[in-house]
Amino acid sequence: MNSIYRIYGGLGSPYSMKMRAVFRYRRLPHAWIQIRAGEADVTTQVKVPVIPIVQYPDGTWHNDSTPMIHELEQKHSERSIVPKSAADAFLASVLEDMADEWGTKLMFHYRWFRARDQEQMSEWLAFDRAGGGGKTSIRKFASALRQRQVGRMALVGCTDENQALIEESARRVLAAFEAHVCVQPFMFGTRPSLAEFGWFGQLSQLIVDPTPNDLLRATAPFTVRWIMQMDDTSGVEGEWRTTENRPVIVDRLLELAGEIYFPFLQANAKAAALAKETFSFTALGHSYTQGVFKYQVKCLETLRGAYRALAPEVRDQVDPVLERTGCKSHLSA
Repeated sequence: MNSIYRIYGGLGSPYSMKMRAVFRYRRLPHAWIQIRAGEADVTTQVKVPVIPIVQYPDGTWHNDSTPMIHELEQKHSERSIVPKSAADAFLASVLEDMADEWGTKLMFHYRWFRARDQEQMSEWLAFDRAGGGGKTSIRKFASALRQRQVGRMALVGCTDENQALIEESARRVLAAFEAHVCVQPFMFGTRPSLAEFGWFGQLSQLIVDPTPNDLLRATAPFTVRWIMQMDDTSGVEGEWRTTENRPVIVDRLLELAGEIYFPFLQANAKAAALAKETFSFTALGHSYTQGVFKYQVKCLETLRGAYRALAPEVRDQVDPVLERTGCKSHLSA
């Protein structure tokens, strides 16, 4: 039996970076292993062969970041990333979910929409996965990777037609972070929560890929540095907030959830219920269309279930912020 957690991931995977940062902050003994092409003995251990794949010390295998975060909370009480306040814990979960399911569209769009990003990142990702073999072999692998990922863009909604909404939402997210990180680094106290780790995972890619890196350094330079700091917060000693007022960023991100993320989830769920293959919705004056995803139906059901399960006194605490940011009607539907 292993005495440590083994994280099989990649530097180009937002969820891998998210989980590695969680392990680092929580000071859980772990080994980081760059997964290589052809390592089927690892990918066949899980139902869906996506990274990161984490082998627990008991020998079991896992690879969905949010369930892993909550499993780790049950196994290790020290340095929790779930706020002590039930109200803050719920809001942090909403923000983490939005990062995982909408924030990833920002990452995927900027990585594969423009030729300069396609070229560089396909080669870098191929280099990571190849583990050698020479430039010719790596570039051949990169060409196949690029073709496959660009071919998936319509499926995940990263199309020419959706560019306006995705890039406008990116600008708003970055503006919220840039205003926040210059005042304080975290959202729910002086320690990071699962919300920060969720957004860190996606943003960690934007400061690597050429076009979004240019965008961040021009419009959100302090956010760039915050992202670098979030990669390893093992030295952070902090507490959960005790004041009445949450940082403004919580409202700003929840406003985007109310305007974009929940309408996106609802349109997807409605289309799935009607057995449709695609769905559309409009937000911030822009239209958006993509293929239906069953997993995101589950995301909406989970968030609504968590809201219904809140104790009445906790509901009284979260309802004002959910009301003013346009989220409550989506959660109580």
